[in-house]
Amino acid sequence: MIILPFIASVFMIVAIILLLKLTPEQVTDDMMKFVSPKQSLRDKVRIAQGKKKTRRLSNALKSINTALAVTGKDGQFATICTVSLALLFCGGIFAILIDNIFLVPIFAASLALLPFAYSKKTIGYYNQHIEQELETALSVITTSYNRSEDIVTAIRENIEFLKPPINQIFREFMGDVTINPDIKAALYKLKDKIDNSIFREWVDTLIQCQTDRNLKDTLEPVIKKLSDVRIVNNELKTKLMEPRKEYFMMVAMVVGNIPLLYLLNQSWYHTLMNTVPGKFVLAICGVVILITTLFLNKFTKPIEYRR
Repeated sequence: MIILPFIASVFMIVAIILLLKLTPEQVTDDMMKFVSPKQSLRDKVRIAQGKKKTRRLSNALKSINTALAVTGKDGQFATICTVSLALLFCGGIFAILIDNIFLVPIFAASLALLPFAYSKKTIGYYNQHIEQELETALSVITTSYNRSEDIVTAIRENIEFLKPPINQIFREFMGDVTINPDIKAALYKLKDKIDNSIFREWVDTLIQCQTDRNLKDTLEPVIKKLSDVRIVNNELKTKLMEPRKEYFMMVAMVVGNIPLLYLLNQSWYHTLMNTVPGKFVLAICGVVILITTLFLNKFTKPIEYRR
């Protein structure tokens, strides 16, 4: 029986964590030190000059951490890293228990990526919600601004009609203006509240309008970009639905052939599961599924506007 040794191994990992009194924060700090070691001053200068690139894995983890912080879930990053590390060990142990050493890195990597994939999916839904509310908010604020030529008045007139979390962001802007009447400084602070290129372009244009009021007519074309991106993403979502469905059907057929082979021909099943060539074939299938899944997510994600 594989289940009982696997459960025993999981309890052993939990016991080690409790014995060493490891916390999610400690695990995350150690993981980040391993993934992104401390850089020397020379390395930082070379990265700034474009002569050296930072590690992709380090950049990916930092982007997830930043996105979670922006969405108010920065405390979850430590939990995600801890769960990912635990799943990494569970995947490796499961591969060892089914006596296929070739599948150890594949199962470990696949399970370790699951928490980060879930977090990125959640962040994607949040960003989509932000963009929808942002389009409405910027539209009504710009309409009022074109009439009054005063951004504080424009936001005050519409802030009660804005929905969270956009409502809170503009309330913070109003609070900054109340404390410090320097509108440009408050706008620069507002610019960093939302990680969206179109929003930042709108704020940049608004900052220029504080010097030249004639530039207010350029605000509407900037907002129209949000509508264009939303329309294109809706069209792409419909077109890409079929290829994604076909891909997952193919993966299900490949994986489903293993138990089917057990029912149809146990000799072939024994060759696939218990011989070195068969185990190697399973490992190749696992690598192909893992890599193609990563490429699928990369090429079918919603498009973003970049200046």
